Amino acid sequence: MKKILLILSALLFNVLVGGALAAASGLPPVAVIGAGSALSLLMPSMPGIMPMAVQKEIWLASIVEGLFADNTFMSKAFSADEFVNQGRTVHIPNAGIPRTVTINRNSFPATIEHRTDIDVDFDLDEFTTAPVRIPHADTVELSYNKRESVIGQDRRALFEAVANHFTWLWAPASTQHVKTTGGNASAHLPSATGNRKKVKVADIRLIMDKFNQDDVPQENRYLLLDAIMYGQLLDALTDKELVAFHSQADPANGVVGKLLSFNVMMRSKALRYDTSFAKKKWTDAGATTDNAGGLAWHIDSVARALGEIVMFGNESDPLFYGDIYSFLVRAGGTIMRDDKKGIIALVQDT
Repeated sequence: MKKILLILSALLFNVLVGGALAAASGLPPVAVIGAGSALSLLMPSMPGIMPMAVQKEIWLASIVEGLFADNTFMSKAFSADEFVNQGRTVHIPNAGIPRTVTINRNSFPATIEHRTDIDVDFDLDEFTTAPVRIPHADTVELSYNKRESVIGQDRRALFEAVANHFTWLWAPASTQHVKTTGGNASAHLPSATGNRKKVKVADIRLIMDKFNQDDVPQENRYLLLDAIMYGQLLDALTDKELVAFHSQADPANGVVGKLLSFNVMMRSKALRYDTSFAKKKWTDAGATTDNAGGLAWHIDSVARALGEIVMFGNESDPLFYGDIYSFLVRAGGTIMRDDKKGIIALVQDT
């Protein structure tokens, strides 16, 4: 039925167009209509219509954007954002050792003691994107908003670079770690080879015990794992533990579950350590001996200073015949406490 309707529509189109052409040219109507029908038969892709030499390109109104890691964990820290635009270095005073407490003092005069405070500081880094050019043609020919897409994608890429750097800034030194103790699994970092030990619940228990011994508050404890280590942890849970774990999830705040006092968060990447358990930046070259790591911390044990993204733009640039944009953000962070309590790395063992 569909083909019949198409044929009838084509014939009707040819009769109308052929009649108009015959009237204008003085040629016999039958000859003009017959010629049009013959051409239609030779071009079955569009019955009744002569195709144009230029084919129109179709652009969907929406664009498939890039994928980026979850950076919710950055909010779980002491915020020094207000100081981002007030200087380059942020200082965090730490109270010194408290005074001696004596029961039933009988020696007078009492010895006068002094408290020496310790200063923890960190510098703010400047993150910038490479300038991007949006040709004038892209602003008038594309059905989707390329300018909006570029701005959104570059903002997310900038925040992801900052977040990757924060994991390194908050990562503790080589002495502040717990090794994984599970069965063997293939190394999953991009350059790593060989086997690494999986995450076990007992590993999380060791971290919890250390936090408890150091009087780290029970509330606002967090554990960030990469995607693979998170999957290993789920495999290590019993069915009952798994139900309890997921029942306390808070997706709106990036928490995928709760275990042994820790709000567990998951990200595509967390920490990276070398064989001597020294932390490595994600911008450093990878090695076959790299070990993945997770980060356990209390919200008051780490600090962050994160500014607003600044966009630089030059629209209708006469030299580049388009719009030029680039982005900048200032950010920095550190472990808050000089005694390093309330922060431990969970590092793969070989």
